[in-house]
Amino acid sequence: MHQLSSLSSQRGASVSSIVLLLIVIVVAGKLLVAILPAQIGDYQLNKLLAEQLTEANSNKESATQFVARIDRQLSINADYDTSAKEIFTFTNNTTGQLAIHKKYEKTNNFFSNVDIVSRFEGDIKAGSAE
Repeated sequence: MHQLSSLSSQRGASVSSIVLLLIVIVVAGKLLVAILPAQIGDYQLNKLLAEQLTEANSNKESATQFVARIDRQLSINADYDTSAKEIFTFTNNTTGQLAIHKKYEKTNNFFSNVDIVSRFEGDIKAGSAE
C-alpha cells in the first residue's frame, strides 16, 4: 500500500489559505464598492461641468448665471447635498471666457469608523469633456 503521509503527495489548498484568500477577496470587493462610485461620479461631474461651461461661454453668460445653471443641474441630478460653490472656483470669470478649477472631496465609509476620502482636483476649460 502507498502511504499518504508524505508531503509530496499532498494536493490542494489548506483551510488557512482558503480563509486568507476569502478575506483578501472580501476586502478587495469592499474597497472597489467604496472607491468606484466616487470615481464614476467625478467623471460624470467633469463631463457635466465641461458641457455646461461650453454652453455658457457660447451664450456669453456671466459667472453668476453659470453658477445658477450648475446648481439647477445638480438639483436635477438629485445631488442635493452639494452646491456649485462647494465644488469649484473660477480661474477666469470674464463673460464668454469662463474657466473653473474643481476641488472637492468625497467620503465613503469603508467599515466601522474607517472612511475612504477621495479628493478630486483639476482645471476644467470649455469643451474639455473627456
